Amino acid sequence: MKPIEFPDFLFSSPLAKAIIELERLRSDMGDGTTHPAVFSQLRDLFQLMSNIMSARIEGNRTSIVDAVAGVERADRHGDLQQNDGVREIVQLQEATAFVDATVSPGTTLTHGLVREIHRISVAGLEREGDRTPGAYRLSDVTISGSTHRPPAPGDVHSDMTSLLDFINADVEQNFELLKIALAHHRFVWIHPFGNGNGRVGRLLTYAAMRRHGFSDAAGYRGLNPTAVFGQNRSLYYERLEDADSLEPAALVRWSTYVLEGLLADMRKLSKLGTQGFVTEELLLPALRRGLQSARFTANEAMALFIVAEKGEARAADLESAFPGSAATRSQNIRKLLDRGVIEPIGDGRRIYRLRLAPSELTPLLTWRLDQMGFLPQILRDTQ
Repeated sequence: MKPIEFPDFLFSSPLAKAIIELERLRSDMGDGTTHPAVFSQLRDLFQLMSNIMSARIEGNRTSIVDAVAGVERADRHGDLQQNDGVREIVQLQEATAFVDATVSPGTTLTHGLVREIHRISVAGLEREGDRTPGAYRLSDVTISGSTHRPPAPGDVHSDMTSLLDFINADVEQNFELLKIALAHHRFVWIHPFGNGNGRVGRLLTYAAMRRHGFSDAAGYRGLNPTAVFGQNRSLYYERLEDADSLEPAALVRWSTYVLEGLLADMRKLSKLGTQGFVTEELLLPALRRGLQSARFTANEAMALFIVAEKGEARAADLESAFPGSAATRSQNIRKLLDRGVIEPIGDGRRIYRLRLAPSELTPLLTWRLDQMGFLPQILRDTQ
């Protein structure tokens, strides 16, 4: 297998321009003004959307409403007795949580981590499962619709070792996203598993971003390459197929496609760093739609408006929404907690924040994100 490296073609004009613009935008975004509690919730929302996208890229047509309801049941009640499409998304959520718990800046990515991501993602699935969850393939495999023939099974472990060495190597900050783009293609090129390679490849890409600190860096916290790949599924496969030759010009086209897609996504996400934009343009319109559709009473909507504007709200802050005695207010707050649209911050503290995902608010937010042009094409369906 050809080694993965940064040859002279790296400095081709479109690619270099995207790298420079990404770094400039990263520097300009700073820490932002969005309340940390709100940004944390937005990150959870985008992670859920990314996992729905990843499943859809593989043909899963579960609606956003059904996916959110299924993930919420699993998250809050441990309910895994769900249809195969919903379960696939639930397991991608679990695999993402595993990555979040395991990978931090500087973590060495290993064979064991990749295989565990695969095991969590595919175990027990009917349509998109694998006969050997968590194990590299022991037979030849073909890729539907592609002329590329992945390496023989005897070469998989050594090829994955080379790929992991490449991911774990330190490079200049300017080249980190480029390295991640090249690594994503090479993983799919190796196709180390019998099934689930696309989903695991996208999760490994997310793990590589965490390993290089992007999920913690200002401006990058909501960034996920799956949004790029989900924007145009056909183009994603076309660019992967084009790069399978490993020729420099093809790798330039692939890398440019990924970095320009990340740049476009980051320009949108940069707006979410401003508290006023998040509150006025995203949260409040979504809550107003919930009120108009009778999801919430006027008092409940007012309480959610207050929490949205404050980021974190105490029970006393909700007095205007729930007038009367403190006991009555507590009962109304309990109803919102039981519905999962708000959640307490810390044990035993009467401070609350919105629960954006998964919850009843998630479909309202995806509707608003779609209106704002934030939603990738693959998520525009029967919401």
